[in-house]
Amino acid sequence: METLNYRFDGGDRSLAGMPQLVGVVGSGNLEVLVEPAPLKGACEIEVRTAAVGFGATWQAVMADFHARWRLADARISINDMGATPAVVSLRLDQAVESLLPPASGGPA
Repeated sequence: METLNYRFDGGDRSLAGMPQLVGVVGSGNLEVLVEPAPLKGACEIEVRTAAVGFGATWQAVMADFHARWRLADARISINDMGATPAVVSLRLDQAVESLLPPASGGPA
């Protein structure tokens, strides 16, 4: 197992509501927990993955996610057992969409 940590500053979209869990490690090989957190406008992401050695791929997927959503004060935990980057993006989008205020819409 490998643990990767990312922090993105400069977000401008806050989450509303309770933490949101999307996916199950045993089904689709990925679960994502997104929750509001007081992080001075930052978005922190922790990835626990069985696919060791893919840090550059994870960095690219997380940077793309942050560029689309620009989350502020959000903590994201990802448990991965070999999901593809497309599945990771899909699960992240599903979790965030359920936590944004209704008027916020989709990715920026």
